[in-house]
Amino acid sequence: MPRPADRLARLWHATTVLREHRGDGHVAALVAEGLDGCEALVVRCALDGRRDTLQPNRGWSDEEWDAATARLTDRGWLTASGAVSTDGRFRHGALEAATDLAASRVWSDFHRTELDELAAALRPISAACRAALPQVNPIGLPATARPATP
Repeated sequence: MPRPADRLARLWHATTVLREHRGDGHVAALVAEGLDGCEALVVRCALDGRRDTLQPNRGWSDEEWDAATARLTDRGWLTASGAVSTDGRFRHGALEAATDLAASRVWSDFHRTELDELAAALRPISAACRAALPQVNPIGLPATARPATP
């Protein structure tokens, strides 16, 4: 697809391509870690999400959700009470680090000053988008977002 001529359309297109690229890396990290889609959401909710928002928006039944919870408990990701275990936190951190590494390769040809300028230019847009989203949202954005590092 050719780059759109309009500046806003180009920004939207670039953002969409980067989001898809990051998403592909995240799916690869999930697969490498042995997590399926429902299990990934169960972990997210155990960390900082809300099941009553994510589960229905992603279409998982109670039976599927409970089975994923049981699998994660059996594999040591979750405690018997459904909290993320110490090992689960470590593994989740490694999964996020792998996602970040895969996503960061896009930026490797830029100088740090260029990336800092880009981040500064996008920060107000990011803040406005974040402010427009409800605290509990179906995309799984945590209530307190991690600082982005391009």
